[in-house]
Amino acid sequence: MWAVLAGTFTLRFSTGLTGAMLGAYLAQLPDHGGPRVDSIVVGIFAATFFLAELILSPIFGILSDRLGHHRVMLYGPAFGAVAVILTGLTTNLVVLGGTRWLEGASTAASVPSILGFIAIVTASDEGLRGKMSARFEGATLLGLGLGFAVAPIAFEVLGPVAFFANAVMYGVSFAIFWTVADPTGEKEAIRAPHVGFRRYLDLIRSSHVWLLAPTWIAVNASIGLWFSQSIFQFARANPDFPEQVLMRGFSAGEISRAAVVIGVVFGLGLLYWGDRFKNMRRTTIILYGILGGGALVAAGLVINHGEGIPIAIALVAAAVAAFGLFVMAGATPAALGLLADISERFPHDRGAIMGLYSVFLAVGQIAGALIGGFAAQARGIDGMLVATAILLAVALLPLSQLRRGEDALTTAPEAAS
Repeated sequence: MWAVLAGTFTLRFSTGLTGAMLGAYLAQLPDHGGPRVDSIVVGIFAATFFLAELILSPIFGILSDRLGHHRVMLYGPAFGAVAVILTGLTTNLVVLGGTRWLEGASTAASVPSILGFIAIVTASDEGLRGKMSARFEGATLLGLGLGFAVAPIAFEVLGPVAFFANAVMYGVSFAIFWTVADPTGEKEAIRAPHVGFRRYLDLIRSSHVWLLAPTWIAVNASIGLWFSQSIFQFARANPDFPEQVLMRGFSAGEISRAAVVIGVVFGLGLLYWGDRFKNMRRTTIILYGILGGGALVAAGLVINHGEGIPIAIALVAAAVAAFGLFVMAGATPAALGLLADISERFPHDRGAIMGLYSVFLAVGQIAGALIGGFAAQARGIDGMLVATAILLAVALLPLSQLRRGEDALTTAPEAAS
């Protein structure tokens, strides 16, 4: 299990590093002989990554049930290494869009297989499931966050050569996943009958799944909006919005330090809420996370228009933002825990079921990337904050229905294969 978490961290570090360096690369692409790029193109590139994840993750989830979870884990680093090598070799937007597809395939192969592995190992231990759901999210977001933090400096120092260095990190992930042993019961699960593709489509359309989907998609969209746009927006001064403090351009070091602080706060939140699974309902944790995100947005608006305000108000706004981020961190492991509960109804097809994580994530991230691109183009950071608030409000709407059906996610009988 620790090897799986370590491989998740290094793989997501490479993914975050690539995505953030690509943001810096696109911002400076004319300096490297390429065309000028605007916010909408950045959003389309981010959406392309998640479109690949959306389409391919169910396929790799089904493969992991038939071939073995840790075997399919190995595909992710291989796809990622090819993607970053190609990225460092070109300024052509079509080719760069293709590398986004390969990066999406990397995540599509790794996430369902890793989550299927976690689901089978934690099947008989509710407390362990909560901890491992949080640790998976922690390894994922810590890796992505550290990649975001390192990316501006790495690209500033090495330029496009930094993409080649990242290929080595993908090799490290491959080596770690290579050491993972088969979990107890996996050989029997591989030999058992599995859901076919048509049965899988029926599962996706089932009421149990769609109790969870709307809220999780909207939460992922609110997060994806920032992952797709933040580096690009913070790395350059934008004279179109002189009244916005966060639109005046920041150095690579400033962006990296901010990313480290955000990652630490979010990581602490994941650890805290992951330990609440035994004592709190999943939907309660999700509700708190959405409300925490709302507090973060309000504080962000104050900070973005904070020039000339008393330092005490600025400090209070920063504290509220940090607290909101800490609370918001609980939403993703709680939703992941609910999906793992659904997988208990299909014990031989955990990879296929956990592949829905990537489906929900990808739909949300695609929506967030596209919404973020247009919001940033229209109103800069203010636009991104307002769009985040709207997405969180959308996430809140179906939560009461999800709460009423929460018990059904775990008590429904196992479906036929």
